[in-house]
Amino acid sequence: MTTVAAALAAARAKLPASEARLLLGQVMRQAPAWLIAHDDELLDEDALLAFAALVARRAGGEPVAYLLGYREFFGRRFAVSPAVLIPRPETELLVELAKARVGAGALCVPGNPLARREAESRVCRDCGLVTPSILDLGTGSGCIAITLALELPLSRVTAVDSSGAALQVAASNALDLGASLRLLQGDWLSGLDGECFDLIVSNPPYVAAADAHLAQGDLRHEPRQALVGGADGLDAIRNIVAAASSHLALGGSLMIEHGHDQADAVRVLMGDAGFSEIKAHADLAGILRVTVGRLPSTGEAPAVSY
Repeated sequence: MTTVAAALAAARAKLPASEARLLLGQVMRQAPAWLIAHDDELLDEDALLAFAALVARRAGGEPVAYLLGYREFFGRRFAVSPAVLIPRPETELLVELAKARVGAGALCVPGNPLARREAESRVCRDCGLVTPSILDLGTGSGCIAITLALELPLSRVTAVDSSGAALQVAASNALDLGASLRLLQGDWLSGLDGECFDLIVSNPPYVAAADAHLAQGDLRHEPRQALVGGADGLDAIRNIVAAASSHLALGGSLMIEHGHDQADAVRVLMGDAGFSEIKAHADLAGILRVTVGRLPSTGEAPAVSY
């Protein structure tokens, strides 16, 4: 029989050591650190064959996240499948900005600019103040909506996706992580007639159809409908920006993740749609990744910052 050390050594001819440890850990149901401490452990034939199959699939380009069945996001483990986009670290910026806009968890605070005072059905029974209503468009695995529901536990979160398979993944993640939210199947905002929110967030498809990156790396295996936003990558963003003002409370905010070279275009779209205080925010790599705009209150003059 083969030892852990020997199996990993053989796999490193095809994969980075870190990936090989993750895959063998998946087979043995052990953490990578355990494999290092038990490198003389023997693998039976079934385990060796299962590991070899995972190594071959990864060497063929399948994403590690799909092979493992999960990806970490904001300190939590989210189940993923080829039905959903793999959560990226840069998307955590969208969550951070949403938390800051709502009040970093202080949801029932007098003067909360996101509160719709007239919405009596959203009054907090503990303090009598209105709690924010948040909408996540194109939720996929649910990583954004579920994280916001958990980080802002008094908020009311709705998550929308056009894919039934994606919503099944999101529902499973919500159940596993203990998050309370509403999941709806629909095309962006089209099925939300008469509904209004204080905050709308989205990580929509924003890759141009002819982008060469679609034929490289993990993108080859991720759902195309979650990646491609038309010829210039902006089709979904145009749709969301155009419709968002009809579903936002006055003073409410729209936050959109976009491509590295799309901040100017998104700023113009938001400005043309009547949003104010428009600002693009950079991720940890210094790339302008999320643009935020606010729907002005009645009589308020639009103001754009960038």
